[in-house]
Amino acid sequence: MPEPELLALRPQGLYCAAGDFFIDPWRPVDRALITHAHADHARTGHRRYLASAESLGVLGVRLGPVSIQGLAWGEPITIGGVTVSFHPAGHILGSAQIRLAHRGRVWVVSGDYKVEPDPTCTAFEPVRCDTFVTESTFGLPVYRWQPQREIMAAIDRWWSANAADGRASILYCYSLGKAQRILNGVDASIGPIVCHSAILPLNRVYQQAGVRLPAVLGIEAGADPAVASRALVLAPPASAGSPGLRRFTDPSDAFASGWMQLRGARRRRAVDRGFVLSDHADWPGLQQAIEASGAARVLVTHGQVAPLVRWLGEQGRDAAALQTRFGEGGDDAEGGDAVGEALPADAPAPRPLIDAAGQWLLTDGADGFAPPPGAPGKG
Repeated sequence: MPEPELLALRPQGLYCAAGDFFIDPWRPVDRALITHAHADHARTGHRRYLASAESLGVLGVRLGPVSIQGLAWGEPITIGGVTVSFHPAGHILGSAQIRLAHRGRVWVVSGDYKVEPDPTCTAFEPVRCDTFVTESTFGLPVYRWQPQREIMAAIDRWWSANAADGRASILYCYSLGKAQRILNGVDASIGPIVCHSAILPLNRVYQQAGVRLPAVLGIEAGADPAVASRALVLAPPASAGSPGLRRFTDPSDAFASGWMQLRGARRRRAVDRGFVLSDHADWPGLQQAIEASGAARVLVTHGQVAPLVRWLGEQGRDAAALQTRFGEGGDDAEGGDAVGEALPADAPAPRPLIDAAGQWLLTDGADGFAPPPGAPGKG
């Protein structure tokens, strides 16, 4: 009799029966293994949490007082016969891929990741496995990132030109990860830097972790004309039009996101500039990570799932879609913070995970879970 799949879909999330734990569950559970602190992966309400030691500070800000254990990179722990370890994903501070080993099988759940190193988090580490569960937020060939240094230089030029004209530069960006990456990369000598209150506590955690960030001012500094006329202002997307930002009269505004690769996304944002800066892997980065994993099977979740599954199949790989709730929440979740880089409303939805014969691969049917209407049954 074949071994059951190491992970199965339950109503609460991705479940490992052999270890009796969930990975990034979206409903309350007893034991949750967390890849990173963005809200579509790290939710409140679980009884026990396990995460990378590097992520404990940002998880504390996001989750409040919870029972949480941190593991050093690569440190193994055995849970019910499953050997678990956390490995750097390069997405944000503390972001991890989770490796599961059980009876000769090795799975890796990537969480969110990027392969270009940046100084604000530990760089992505390829982990060899049999089955690789990968995100696909930017799983289309159009998404190809310029080097980070070029994007930071473009932000500096925009900010410097605005400051010379006596205008503030409001740059909308996600509070956790993107804001700190921008702070680390820009030229702070151009002028004062102002951060929205949603960003400030996360800055402190990054600094406590040894990440170099420049001195910043709170949003109230916009009342000072000397600041308001020259500042770079970092703010989450949902704060647009808020009283704090209205202190900055006649600003130039911009948005930093991988979605800025598409002109339609820039038009929908109605900003002056779009900077293509993402904390996710681009199309070549996804291919690089998948190839480096050595996985015989690839399961694709949250994002441009169907195109990546199709492309992998054309390359002769065993690939299928994995339906999850990662990426849900939208750009304005959590009081003005985005949960990673949420999909546009018209992005294709992930398909259920079925094999070529129409069989469900990862669903064990427990807890009353059933395929969505119209999906093939278990046979």
